[in-house]
Amino acid sequence: MILARSSLALAAAAVIGLSACTEMTSPDNPNRNAQTGALVGAGIGALIGSKQGDSARENTRNAVLGAAVGAGLGAVGGAALDRQEAELRQQLGNNVGLVNTGSQLVVTMPQDILFATDSASLTGALQGDLYTVARSINNYPNTTVNVVGHTDNTGSAAYNMDLSQRRAQAVSSVLINAGVSASRLNVIGRGEDQPVADNLTAAGRAQNRRVEIVITPNG
Repeated sequence: MILARSSLALAAAAVIGLSACTEMTSPDNPNRNAQTGALVGAGIGALIGSKQGDSARENTRNAVLGAAVGAGLGAVGGAALDRQEAELRQQLGNNVGLVNTGSQLVVTMPQDILFATDSASLTGALQGDLYTVARSINNYPNTTVNVVGHTDNTGSAAYNMDLSQRRAQAVSSVLINAGVSASRLNVIGRGEDQPVADNLTAAGRAQNRRVEIVITPNG
């Protein structure tokens, strides 16, 4: 029993130690997601490792090893996201939004620039940025990409769902033409279901009309 409790204590200590390191970093620290990934990986690795042994002593050892391995894998994934984010910030135009959540990169393209009203045919305005995103996706091959279309609530929900799907498909087609494997892409239409702003104002509706390219590391 004592050794079992020690196993949990060691696992918790690994997580707390990494957490302290993360808390001491600035919010705009370029390595913040690598540190967060290490923290999460350590916690998961410790938990899994602590359950793999045939005795309390083995559980303790495995918890420590699991925390170390998990921290390493998590840090690698987070560091890749940090690098990709930094590169895209330098390369993309001001009209493109970019958010790094720590587990995903979300590239947001305003639909009012990508498409004419009620159209799923791409204009030329942001196609250069789409090719930039495609190159980035190819430079980081161990990721999966969701291309997600969104609309405001003007018109019927069924029409908006179909329009968002067609617009997401149009963006996906550009990425494929730029060399991204179709097997890495998921095309999703959300219609008016996931607004990011108030649909009661013109400015809010404009923010809700968008296509998001969500880049997620595998594993």
